[in-house]
Amino acid sequence: MNWFGWLVWVQWGIRLAMVPVVLKQRIVPSAKLAWLSVTFLMPEVGLLLYLLLGKTRLGNRRVKRYRMMAASLRPQLHRQAEDQTDPAHPKLDPAQIPIVRQAQQVGGMAIHGSNDVTFLGSTEQTTESLITEIARATHHVHLLFYIFEPDEVGQRVAQAVMAAAGRGVACRVLADAVGSRRLFARRGLAWEMRQHGVEVYPALPAKLWRQGLSRLDLRNHRKIAVVDGRVAFTGSRNVIAASHGHRRAGRWVDLTGRFTGPIVNQLQVVFLEDWTFETGQMLEGPQILPPPVEAGEMFAQAIPSGPTHDAESFRRVLLTAINVARRKIIITTPYLVLDEPTQIAIAMAVDRGVEVHIVLPRKTDHPLVSLAANACVGHLLEAGVHLYHFDQGMLHAKTMTVDDTFALLGSANLDIRSFDLNFEVNVLLYGKQITSELRFVQQQYLSEAVAVDSVQWKNRSCLRQYLESAAALFSPLL
Repeated sequence: MNWFGWLVWVQWGIRLAMVPVVLKQRIVPSAKLAWLSVTFLMPEVGLLLYLLLGKTRLGNRRVKRYRMMAASLRPQLHRQAEDQTDPAHPKLDPAQIPIVRQAQQVGGMAIHGSNDVTFLGSTEQTTESLITEIARATHHVHLLFYIFEPDEVGQRVAQAVMAAAGRGVACRVLADAVGSRRLFARRGLAWEMRQHGVEVYPALPAKLWRQGLSRLDLRNHRKIAVVDGRVAFTGSRNVIAASHGHRRAGRWVDLTGRFTGPIVNQLQVVFLEDWTFETGQMLEGPQILPPPVEAGEMFAQAIPSGPTHDAESFRRVLLTAINVARRKIIITTPYLVLDEPTQIAIAMAVDRGVEVHIVLPRKTDHPLVSLAANACVGHLLEAGVHLYHFDQGMLHAKTMTVDDTFALLGSANLDIRSFDLNFEVNVLLYGKQITSELRFVQQQYLSEAVAVDSVQWKNRSCLRQYLESAAALFSPLL
């Protein structure tokens, strides 16, 4: 047999061997079909991609550490919320109780009252507020970001952290190894911070030999800062200049919340669990999780999600929020790659008379993801969803408001990656006042966006439509 014959035998061997392997995976049928399609079309490429990206392996030892830390910390949060854990609280809108219960069931965080939040829209606002709080720190500064870039913004934040460490404040920085790869360059900013007494670690180091070929695209996409357990920041903004983006997409438009009240301890727990997961250090003590201080009247609830969670926490909460909507939903997201259940839930909301508005950037930094998103756009337009293209840059804010009493702010996109793969964190906000405040921000985005015309959309070129349909085939893997 010549070499070509051997190649054919090897390729068919790969195809046949991959069938039972993929079918045994606990993933949605569409993802299985995508993997098998790639493997049958390009066996060698499919096998290599599956080895690198196909299985969600994080290492049993590290996952065990994570769950031990969760088992230690979560009960403390519940004890702190003993007087407010009843979802049927008289100050809550009864329509939102299913969201509260779903979030607590899958995320493990109880609802808390007495919180406050300030929305920070610009990079300068967010950076100045964060640096101000770091300058006030007396016990600890905890930072967890997907991107910590050593640009002018990253340098300013790093200088504030190093100054705090110089005062004896315990400063800990966790940054995603891929998103913040420039931070960890040889003798780079991470090295400089370590020289000044700051503990800096990469999250999910991207090495082929890490955890036995565990998939390299699992990323920690969270953005959290906690200072002294009294104030916390979270949202969509990384530690990076807004102009960092891409020529194609333009400046990045983000939204961060500055939180005070009991919700701070929930965000602190998310940081602590990730810190233990990566470093093996378990941080405990009354100053790490201090007694919560009342700061306002807002009810809030953190919802962490990621591969260490057994349930699809973010997707389930999202679907619950869509299903309880009766009047109006507004969503902003940079990426829109929806699975079938989410598309159906949105279409059903429109069917029962709910106005659904979704705002997307016209251009993004990921062309393939944009093509797959455009395939979703067509289906949503046909369902009666109002879609808008934001033209003033790369809209990166991840927000949602439902009717007049529920809002969401966080790091998760409306895509399968955020549903199933990345470590994300979102905060659920309950009440008319806070929903009105976030909707005001959303209306600003809408005022700078252009409605997508369904007729013009249908008339785009055939080549474009074929490319979008082809990209959609890979949406379970994006």
